[in-house]
Amino acid sequence: MGKKGAMYLKEITVKVIDNDVERAMKILKKKIQNDGLFKRLKLKKYFEKPSQFRRRKKREAMRRQRIASFRRR
Repeated sequence: MGKKGAMYLKEITVKVIDNDVERAMKILKKKIQNDGLFKRLKLKKYFEKPSQFRRRKKREAMRRQRIASFRRR
């Protein structure tokens, strides 16, 4: 497998209907944001120490658990 924390590539496509480029751009931006690409690019901008990486991953997992527990109620 790949390196720890390596980014994966995912194909994102948007269809332009009736030359409505503005709407297509809006849809593309939303898809990119939901995919988490902006967040990954921001994180890869600077080097992150392994200890900071582990701490961030742990915080993200705790946040996901907290959100999931609220949704179950």
